[in-house]
Amino acid sequence: MRHGLILIGASALALSMPAFAQDVNVEGRVVKLEKEMRAVQRKVFPEGAGKVFEPEIKTPSASNPNGTSSSSAVSDLIARVDALETQLATLTGTVERQGNSMRSMEARLKTVENELKAQAMPAVAASGGADVPRPVSPVIAVKPDAPKPAVKPSATRTAAVAAIGRPATGDGFEDGYNYGYRLWEAKFFPEAQVTLQETVAKYPKNNRASYARNLLGRAWLDDKKPATAVKIFYDNYKTDPRGERAPESLYFLGQSLTDLGKNVEACEAFGQLQTAYPDAASGRLAERLSSGRTRAKCK
Repeated sequence: MRHGLILIGASALALSMPAFAQDVNVEGRVVKLEKEMRAVQRKVFPEGAGKVFEPEIKTPSASNPNGTSSSSAVSDLIARVDALETQLATLTGTVERQGNSMRSMEARLKTVENELKAQAMPAVAASGGADVPRPVSPVIAVKPDAPKPAVKPSATRTAAVAAIGRPATGDGFEDGYNYGYRLWEAKFFPEAQVTLQETVAKYPKNNRASYARNLLGRAWLDDKKPATAVKIFYDNYKTDPRGERAPESLYFLGQSLTDLGKNVEACEAFGQLQTAYPDAASGRLAERLSSGRTRAKCK
């Protein structure tokens, strides 16, 4: 009798194993999908802003103390898959909207580029074809205008620049960035442009390169050269949207476009900032963004 009970128990366990294995396999696949979905969400929403959705249905416990049937676990998995499909549809719509915004902004900046080129042509003709600085394309990846001082610096200026300490910590990127920052802070904008451009060119993959590119754009903007600044700010946002200064670059892109009298395009840049970086737009950049929109007469 005892041996018979053992055989019956073993047979029941053997029959239940395929279903159990199938449940575990499906559960593993759903967990993997959820992890992949969260990774995609982090890419679409770099700063989060509460947009990384957790599944409403939690993973069922491996143990089953209440004796619930396996059909309940399957129902939970189906509900989680449904939630993933809903989140995927939301993400797809967001990606499409952001892609449309990017294409629209590129088209508008291309128009600005063509207008600036047309405005520069009379100056070229009047100079007899002399080398006149031209606006840099805000869309096509070209090297920015060479950051040269308009006139030879005076002895006083040369001495003042030399008095600014150049860091020498052994970290090439940080030394270049900090020296460029000191030059910019002291309003030696052409010298800051040279230093920061060299730093960005030498260390393009540094994890703080977003800071250097953004400051390079500011050095051009503060030097009253918004056309070149537009190119630098837009490239910093487009090439490194997860960079820590990408939101600032969108803000200063709007400021540069406003300086050029391109208020419609500026408002589009400010709108993209609100869409892509809601945390920054409502947080550290809130006051700046508000004043920028007012200045550009955004609706």
